Amino acid sequence: MTISAPASGAAQGMTVVARTQGQMVRRRFFRHRAALVGMLVFGGVVLLAFTSIGIGPIPGWWDKSYLTTGSLVNQGRPTLSLVPEFLGGEGIRFGEHPFGQDNIGIDYFALTMRGAQQSIIVAFIVAIVATTVGTLAGAFAGYFRKWTESVIMRLTDVMITIPILIIAAIVGRTFGDSGIVILAVCIGLVTWPTLGRLVRGEFLSLREKEFVEAARAVGTSAGRIIFRHVLPNTIGVIIVSATLAVANAVLLESALSFLGVGVQPPDVSLGQLIDTYRSAMTTRPWLFWWPGVFIIAIALSINFIGDGLRDAFDPRQTRVRA
Repeated sequence: MTISAPASGAAQGMTVVARTQGQMVRRRFFRHRAALVGMLVFGGVVLLAFTSIGIGPIPGWWDKSYLTTGSLVNQGRPTLSLVPEFLGGEGIRFGEHPFGQDNIGIDYFALTMRGAQQSIIVAFIVAIVATTVGTLAGAFAGYFRKWTESVIMRLTDVMITIPILIIAAIVGRTFGDSGIVILAVCIGLVTWPTLGRLVRGEFLSLREKEFVEAARAVGTSAGRIIFRHVLPNTIGVIIVSATLAVANAVLLESALSFLGVGVQPPDVSLGQLIDTYRSAMTTRPWLFWWPGVFIIAIALSINFIGDGLRDAFDPRQTRVRA
């Protein structure tokens, strides 16, 4: 009795297109609707924050400063209106103070944009530092094994057992007055263990593969094997983890500033604004809600992007239908 082989995809009327790994990753990512929405929202927040009030010597299109006080207009209420008149609203208008004013007359839109700038900058620096340190630590531990792995993994275990918020709070209290860059670098140096463990696991698997054994057999140095042969095969895990690290860093910075050990006055961040005006939540709620809305928008959008990247780099999805 002869058993025929399963029909191929072409025989079943299903066209299978050969694509490179990069093409498949891009195709899967741009088919992830939540990730695309996250990209649009996050890109919009970044553009709004950095173009409105400018940064450093580069001016923005908004004519008010987060450092300039003024007289309160209509008790500092927001002038932003998004409800058209035919729906019973006041019409779509931005107004002189769209987010209102704080207690001393500072334009709250400018103040919130400055807070968003600082929170985004801190988050990206934290993510870059944590990703770099975690990748190197995991790579060395997974490839060299023996005492190198023991030292790095015991350090990782110790750092993981201590709640990250406590470590970050101590770092923030110590370096918070040194500027946001120093603060962000120090926080990044204590938030890498999770990525380090992930990268180590990938290296433990890949170091036994045939292409690594072949590289060793021809006398390739350990550094070249790590950075040219093994590390590129872990790039999916690293990119996804780095993306999610940005979202976690936004929330961590906001929590530290809310506790008073993050970004210090006279500068501001979104978490610091929430802490400063939390007592006004019942009387002037816009002072509390606007920073919260931007924290949620940034964190959610980056998490959506991370979910899309995770699905795009999923090695189990090896074929894409045309």
